[in-house]
Amino acid sequence: MITSFKPIVGNNCKILILGSMPSIESLRRQEYYAFKRNQFWKIMFELLGKSISNSYETKKQLLLDNNIALWDVLKSCDREGSLDSNIKNEVVNDFSNFFKQYPSIEYVLFNGTKAESSFKKHVGFNTFKSLRYHRLPSTSPANTVKYDEKFKVWQETINSIRSI
Repeated sequence: MITSFKPIVGNNCKILILGSMPSIESLRRQEYYAFKRNQFWKIMFELLGKSISNSYETKKQLLLDNNIALWDVLKSCDREGSLDSNIKNEVVNDFSNFFKQYPSIEYVLFNGTKAESSFKKHVGFNTFKSLRYHRLPSTSPANTVKYDEKFKVWQETINSIRSI
């Protein structure tokens, strides 16, 4: 059984980005998206107009400065390797208490299909009717869509939310 991390979240966060479960490398380093080939941090720094940093504290602060929270749908699961397709025995995080504690969150963005399908299966989109949901292309290297295509979708989605 592997266990996910606590969320990166602040009281003013408007956007919540949800992954499925941290990779082996992320779990080893205790950092979200620590695997160098995962494009999450590259996308976020470019999208938010900052130079990429290797400092995890800087990465977390970038999100919080832009009112973006980060968490995983799953609290724990069984999984061999890092692929989402190997996830079994899913236990979901406590979203009821999370959304009560952070009522400023209006948008939930899923980093890939697995995060969205696990949320739909265990939580449901009707549970929190005031939220708006959107699936984005996974930043994982397992998703072979070209970086520029992934970035464009992430940029359009987040920029449209931030302009509201």
